[in-house]
Amino acid sequence: MRLPCRSSRQSLTRHCLLCIFQCFRRPFQNASTPPEAGAIPPYPWAKATMFEAADDLNTQERLFKRTSMEKRALKSDALLLLTSAIWGFAFVAQRVGMDYVGPFTFNGVRFALGSLVLLPLILSRRSRRNASPPRADSPTKMLIFGGGLLGITVFTAASLQQVGLVYTTAGNAGFITGLYVVIVPILGLFWGQRPGPGTWIGAFLAAAGLYLLSITADFTISLGDFLELIGAFVWAVQILIIGWLSPKINPVKLAFVEFTACSFLSLVTAFLFEDIVFAALFQAAIPILYGGVLSVGVAYTLQVVAQRDAHPAHASIIFSLEAVFAALGGWLILDEILNVRGFIGCALMLAGMLLSQLFGRMEDFSLDTVKAVFGRKKKGRQNLA
Repeated sequence: MRLPCRSSRQSLTRHCLLCIFQCFRRPFQNASTPPEAGAIPPYPWAKATMFEAADDLNTQERLFKRTSMEKRALKSDALLLLTSAIWGFAFVAQRVGMDYVGPFTFNGVRFALGSLVLLPLILSRRSRRNASPPRADSPTKMLIFGGGLLGITVFTAASLQQVGLVYTTAGNAGFITGLYVVIVPILGLFWGQRPGPGTWIGAFLAAAGLYLLSITADFTISLGDFLELIGAFVWAVQILIIGWLSPKINPVKLAFVEFTACSFLSLVTAFLFEDIVFAALFQAAIPILYGGVLSVGVAYTLQVVAQRDAHPAHASIIFSLEAVFAALGGWLILDEILNVRGFIGCALMLAGMLLSQLFGRMEDFSLDTVKAVFGRKKKGRQNLA
């Protein structure tokens, strides 16, 4: 057999080395984009290397997606925290507004502003809704009926809350109103729902906290705290009605009709029982604008946007902080101070709210779920290592 000449051998050697270099180089050329599924390796002897590189790239892609999801969740948590702060400090604005106008006048103008703020959100989504086929289960009659029913419910709850703020502090009103998260699953018994042990433990802690916060040594409760407690039950009914209507009706439209109906009922009641003075409305402009534009309009919009990527457990915890922000606002702006008994009561109520939301259902409270959660976290840390 005749061997090739020296120049031919050198050329063949260079070609082989170049092929070997390329087969090791190609899998890592575009590290930011993983190889396509089912891609054929350029050379047979590069098969193992290509698959190993694909595994590494898939891991990088998973890490990239996980980081992106964590960034979106962090942004949603920040928006929810801002929403909770707006709602918490709204108790301060509502109490300050009582120095100038009556409770029904305040609520009437407040919810009118809130419904007007929602109009741009409705108009901005009109083109998107027109592009999609209309829902057969959301007729105008259902929207008017559901929005009117919610409007009556919100009118009742907001009136009790607003009148109660005349006789109690913003911190007490915030924590007592926040009890609706414990009351909702209990009222769900009438709808055939079965609360888990977390709900009952949370209810017990909340009741103990309410006793320390509001019940005096003579076993009496102030008028303001009592009105806020009744209002918490009405807010819980409102949450259940929303849960029934929201799958059938556009939530933004439903909120618009709800706020409009509440504003109408509040203004009619104000004309009947209160003296509406425009000079007083001008003096209460800042609390009314805060309660209407920020608390009703902006905060609701932030909630809709944030809850797209928010984890339900994170949202539950952050929304429970509304009561904390109410107490903080009362302390910073209104010089309200909690004694040791009241502070312990607020802590127990907050613990009851969190426990009721995070472990309210039986399956969420099970030991197997806890083991599964911690098992996934441990496995994820091992994969990252």
